Amino acid sequence: MNKITVKIDGMMCGMCESHINDAVRRAFPVKKVTSSHAKGETVILTETDISEEQLRTVMEPTGYRVLEVSTEEYEKKGLLGYLKGNKR
Repeated sequence: MNKITVKIDGMMCGMCESHINDAVRRAFPVKKVTSSHAKGETVILTETDISEEQLRTVMEPTGYRVLEVSTEEYEKKGLLGYLKGNKR
């Protein structure tokens, strides 16, 4: 699974966060998406690859601006993730 962190300019409130989350959910098959106007970022968990260009294309009509996109491998934490990582 991929964790995509998108730095976004223009989010000012909780409604902005919802607007971004809805746009991402409509455009891509995601497991989870959360936004924070305080941090100025959106975090997307997905099984598919989403390019920076695709994200910019989706965000452009919303009025928010993508500043930076970073992608990393994501492994679920918690008891099952812990047990999975510590097999002997």
